[in-house]
Amino acid sequence: MTIRLGDIAPDFTAETTEGPIRFHEWKGGSWAVLFSHPKDFTPVCTTELGHVAKIKQEFEKRNCKVIGLSVDPLGAHHEWSRDIAETQGKAPNFPMIADADQKVSKLYDMIHPNASDTMTVRSVFVVDGANKVRLTITYPASCGRNFDELLRVIDSLQLTSAYAVATPANWHHGEDVIVAPALSDDEARRKFPRGFKTLKPYLRITPQPNK
Repeated sequence: MTIRLGDIAPDFTAETTEGPIRFHEWKGGSWAVLFSHPKDFTPVCTTELGHVAKIKQEFEKRNCKVIGLSVDPLGAHHEWSRDIAETQGKAPNFPMIADADQKVSKLYDMIHPNASDTMTVRSVFVVDGANKVRLTITYPASCGRNFDELLRVIDSLQLTSAYAVATPANWHHGEDVIVAPALSDDEARRKFPRGFKTLKPYLRITPQPNK
């Protein structure tokens, strides 16, 4: 199935390296990042999983859980974790879904036949506390993901969900933001007491409101 922004993330049950889960129950009211890997014992995935383990606390600061997926069985995941610890300095400290029957992969459209009939592409889904899909990214199997960018996007999504703002190009937490065009100047003055700078009628800049 095709999953679009704003859709409710499909629920599923699965075996993971941390025991069986039901996705919506596991994430609860937290945000979540679900990311797939083409296959166990592959080089790019090994670096990704080690890196995510090292920065897991950054996701936790954002009330966000992480969960990985590969189409190999549970035993292979546990064996691979030892390799990841040895080569990357940190074993995965979050659940990895064993999706040997490709149930979750097909539910989330992670298998693209023109790329591979059996392996998942590098899919990423950011799901908010209400189980809505807020971001999807698909990478080719050969390209490792930029997890700093995922953290940046989560910062933006959480900020813009709480305030009538948008974030400009290359924005990072703490930098100025854009006043939502739907707000009148009078409304913007009430919402943003530190004021705003008008570059164009449709482009007004204000300090990040929760800083």
